[in-house]
Amino acid sequence: MQAHQLAIVLLIVGNFLATLSDVAVKLIDGDISPFQYMFLRQLVSLLLITPLWWVQSPEQRRLTQPAVTITRAHLILIGSGCMMVSITYLPLATANAVFYAAPLLMLPLSIWLLKERPSAAKVLATSLGFVGVLIVLRPSQFHWAALFALGTATTLALFNILVRKLPASQSVVTTLWWTSLFSIPVSALLALFHWQPMSAQLFLFVAISAVCILGYNGLAVAAYRRAPAGQIALSEYSGLLFVAIIGLVGFNELPDGFTWLGISLIVLPLLPVRKWLHIRQRKHRPPSSS
Repeated sequence: MQAHQLAIVLLIVGNFLATLSDVAVKLIDGDISPFQYMFLRQLVSLLLITPLWWVQSPEQRRLTQPAVTITRAHLILIGSGCMMVSITYLPLATANAVFYAAPLLMLPLSIWLLKERPSAAKVLATSLGFVGVLIVLRPSQFHWAALFALGTATTLALFNILVRKLPASQSVVTTLWWTSLFSIPVSALLALFHWQPMSAQLFLFVAISAVCILGYNGLAVAAYRRAPAGQIALSEYSGLLFVAIIGLVGFNELPDGFTWLGISLIVLPLLPVRKWLHIRQRKHRPPSSS
């Protein structure tokens, strides 16, 4: 198996794990508070990552850019809380379609925070994606939980932008460990004041969510290290197919035509179409005569 083929497989498996995390949250069905979910998920994540962090050298374990890491830790808390609310009250496909608006939101945020100057084509493509979001969240079908889905997308976009301020030499394990650690104090305090009795089954769902999200993060990193993003990016959207199938089979949620149209408009601007066309032209270009 070639490197890019393996990367595609890793990314598809990773997106399936992310879908299982969403299903676990859906099965919690709001029986515990979002604050309780946030704390327990981050605690489980920290416990799982700690052995991997500890076996690194002291230099690799060291924290760099504490302000950025603390900010990203609390973005995780806000995003995971919003995600739980949106998945609880919205169909899986609808909520995930809005989550995929995160890359679109990165464009205006990068202009604001990183002073980047995107091309006119990129601005146009992003605008098309936002039209897709409006179609998915059309007024006739609007639900207040959609605002929480937008909150998840916004925090995810900020989370991804801030990663650019971390040194490339810092390992993924170290980044995840410090981010999880810094998210514990605030989430623990909030959970303490909103704690609800929970069964072992509910805790199992939270643990499954934490394990699956960690699995997705690890597989995504492994995939993007094996192949250029342009060759495998389409695999990211396998997650939308997974949530649509599981939503239909497990929760009797059938996305309508407008939802699929909106999803298409969200995904289309994120695909590296120009790069694919350039590669295709190079492959079909006749050899020059000597």
